[in-house]
Amino acid sequence: MSVRFLRVVAATACSLVGAVVGAQAAPPVAEQITAAVLALPKELRDGAGVMGYKTPGKLEWLRPTKNGMLCLADDPAEEQFHVSCYHDAMDPFMARGRALRETGVKGAQVDTVRFAEVKAGKIKMPTAPASLYQIFGAKDAFDPATGTVKKGNPLFVVYIPFATPASTGLSTTPSDSKPWLMLPGTPKAHIMFTMTM
Repeated sequence: MSVRFLRVVAATACSLVGAVVGAQAAPPVAEQITAAVLALPKELRDGAGVMGYKTPGKLEWLRPTKNGMLCLADDPAEEQFHVSCYHDAMDPFMARGRALRETGVKGAQVDTVRFAEVKAGKIKMPTAPASLYQIFGAKDAFDPATGTVKKGNPLFVVYIPFATPASTGLSTTPSDSKPWLMLPGTPKAHIMFTMTM
C-alpha cells in the first residue's frame, strides 16, 4: 500500500470519528414523544403518531398514528427546538419536502419542485382542510423533568390547498388580530392564526 493511500484512509477515519463524536445522541423515545405532542391540543395528543430519532439523523416511526395526526420530534442536530404536528392527509406533501431537503434541495426550490409534482399528479393533496401545529423555541426550551416547553412560540395554520380570497372570504394581508390567507392559489395555501387572537 502506498503512503498516500494510508494517509487518505487515516484522514477519512479521523473525519468519521469526529462526525460520530460530534453527533448529538437522540433523547429517549418517551421523552421525544412527550415533547412532540405538546404542539397539539390535549385531546389530540394520546392518539397522535410520532416520528423521531432512534439513530442521529434518521427520522423514523416512534409510534403509529391513531387519530389522523402525525407529530415530528425535535431534531437533536438542529440549533433550535422545533416540534410540529399535522393532519396525515398532508403527509405526502410534507414527506416529499423532507426527502428533497435530504438530497440538498434548499429554500424556495423545495416548493417549486413540490408544486410542479402536485400539478403533475405525483403528490396528492387533501381535499378537506388540514391543520398544522408547531412550537419553536431555544434548544433547551423543553424540560424533560416537567414535560413542558418554556418560552416556546406556538404557530397554528389550516391548509386549504388552492384556496383564494374569493373561495374563503379571507384577506391575504398579514394580521396579528385576525386570520389571513397565505400563499393563495397554491398547493400550500393556508390560513394563518396567531396566539394573540
